[in-house]
Amino acid sequence: MSGIFSISSTIKCDVLIIGAGGAGLRCAAEILEKRPGTDIVAVTKVANPQKSHTQTAQGGMAAVDPKDPVDKPVYHMFDTWKGSDCSADQNVIKKIVESGWEQTVWMENHGMHLSRDENGRVSKRTFGGHTLGFGETSAFRCVFEADRTGKGIMDNVWGEALKGGTSFINQAIATELLFTGDRCTGAVIFREKEGEFVVVLAKATVLATGGDGQIFKVTTNCRQNTGDGLAIILQSGLPVMDPEAVQFHPTGIVGPGILASETLRSVGGILRNKGLEPFMERYAPKMKELAPRDLVARAIETEVREGRGILNPDHNIEHVWIDLRHLSDYIHEVQIPEVSSFFKKFINLDPKKDLCPVRPSNHYQMGGIPTNEFGEIQKNSESLISGLFAVGECASASFHGFNRLGTNSLLELVTMGKVTGEKVVNCLDAEQPGRPKNAGEKTFSLFSGFMKQRGRDNLGQIREEMRILMTEKVGVFRTEEGISQALETLKELKERADKAALSSNSLIMNQDLIQRWELNNLLVVSMVTAQGALNRRESRGGHFREDFPERKDQFNHHTLAYMTEFGDVKLGERPIDMSIYEEKGEHYEKFGMIERKY
Repeated sequence: MSGIFSISSTIKCDVLIIGAGGAGLRCAAEILEKRPGTDIVAVTKVANPQKSHTQTAQGGMAAVDPKDPVDKPVYHMFDTWKGSDCSADQNVIKKIVESGWEQTVWMENHGMHLSRDENGRVSKRTFGGHTLGFGETSAFRCVFEADRTGKGIMDNVWGEALKGGTSFINQAIATELLFTGDRCTGAVIFREKEGEFVVVLAKATVLATGGDGQIFKVTTNCRQNTGDGLAIILQSGLPVMDPEAVQFHPTGIVGPGILASETLRSVGGILRNKGLEPFMERYAPKMKELAPRDLVARAIETEVREGRGILNPDHNIEHVWIDLRHLSDYIHEVQIPEVSSFFKKFINLDPKKDLCPVRPSNHYQMGGIPTNEFGEIQKNSESLISGLFAVGECASASFHGFNRLGTNSLLELVTMGKVTGEKVVNCLDAEQPGRPKNAGEKTFSLFSGFMKQRGRDNLGQIREEMRILMTEKVGVFRTEEGISQALETLKELKERADKAALSSNSLIMNQDLIQRWELNNLLVVSMVTAQGALNRRESRGGHFREDFPERKDQFNHHTLAYMTEFGDVKLGERPIDMSIYEEKGEHYEKFGMIERKY
């Protein structure tokens, strides 16, 4: 059946960016700033870039002003290292943290409207795990635009990309990367509205496809976050890194699962259990509500497990409360207007008067496509793929290790977008690549497989069973037995999916076809996530094994996972960079394999 497919056209450009969220477009803006006139094509899965997931980011971006009288970049580096549970790469931590304020200034100079205090200075918030003096007290280092910081960033970088002449292909997906030897030369793109396959040839290709939150039942992620970038990398025989490193945000709104930003706790929100006890002191005596996210998420789940949760009658879900009733009208109306409105809009509660129900919700993929500190994608722990880059949540340099601190994602997004853009410029003098003879073969084989099936199983039901399975077996708490069950069930779900028929075999605007492709990606990413979690017989950051509750030195490395055939996962390792510690500079002892207490 693959004979019915064909490549309808070939587009040639300098740079192909797959994903038009904040990271991809910050990369585009940097390329255009360094090399005006560069021919950039940006592909987005959604109707336009403003529907990208970046625009939903609420809280802000961590950045240390060099003129700050009390905060220092080294404190931020330490917090990131400790927060990562000693598993982020220190060369990446240093590079990103030291460029944070420069990027804050860049954003403002290019039109972002950061919130300011009554004296006209940039306002700052505190977030979980951010401290002064290596853990002595909370640090106020998060800059923000009310509680819609991601929207401000998107307005900014989208405008810069448009101003520089970037071309956009909307409502399209990348189905296959193209290679000539060890050089990436572009990708096969499927345009949903036209029902056409297009080859885009480029001197440099940047993956910026976002996260994979839809592998879980309850998630803060948008509907389109189905791990597409990771799946296309695995299909190409390349590895993903630390897929088991998944973050569950402590406060998802019960019901819709929408994020109730960490901002709520930074401005004084209190977590309370069924007896209205403020319970966080039991789990993090010093930092309490402002402990890192993995600790707070496990604390909430423990409260529920031990019978101190509250059963929500509408959703039959147990939860805890976040109490915002004591906060001033100014905080509600100026600092958290949008998040406050979510409770009113989605669950008909007034945070000024009512307790609000929250429960951990899948939030962020801390692993991803392995890159070096310049965003170049790795073939293994020692070699790179020429012309291929990754930025944003789909990438793992690794700045976050096994637990991301709040506000570090937007920091990574803009800084690595900039750094990667600089590196891409070095590729622009290369010759324009030709079209490989086998372009489209993998895509056509995959799509013909989708279309020839005649089984009666329901694809939506398979997807829902997968998401429930991952939430229950590979969620906040994990065990050998549960993960093993998940692996076996995922194989069964894949077999069922491979037999299920589509409702239509049209290529034009066939949402059933797109969802079948997404389901394939979700199953692939779920499999490597579960296998990585099974192999890592320790607890580290967001990866918590109840049967192995302590961190172990034998796992002081990153996981590299390869899978070209479903279920056949091969694992490798990449060393954790400890260059700050090894260089023995000032405060180097803070960057060893330190104890993690809050």
